[in-house]
Amino acid sequence: MATDRIFEALASRPRREILAFLSAQELTAGEIGQRFDMTAPAISRHLAVLSAAGLVIGERRGQFVYYRLTPDSLINTLSSFAFEVCPTAGPLQRESRRLAKAKAR
Repeated sequence: MATDRIFEALASRPRREILAFLSAQELTAGEIGQRFDMTAPAISRHLAVLSAAGLVIGERRGQFVYYRLTPDSLINTLSSFAFEVCPTAGPLQRESRRLAKAKAR
């Protein structure tokens, strides 16, 4: 059931942190891995779970896959709201916005 996949994905703190970090920008798995102290295979597994739950979309461009939040997901909308007050995810979400602005310049 899709709902079970969503709750399974959100049950993991690293996956919630990845979602928060993707809140304002799209990133490759390597860029995500630079921010978090995880191995590349661990990042890939977390992204696979988030993708299976419909929370992120991966788009291949050349040799890289860029990940972003699924735009029309009610769960992502609610999570984004919750991230603002979460002591761990809130700072990641703000960092993501700062990095997105810096990239846009």
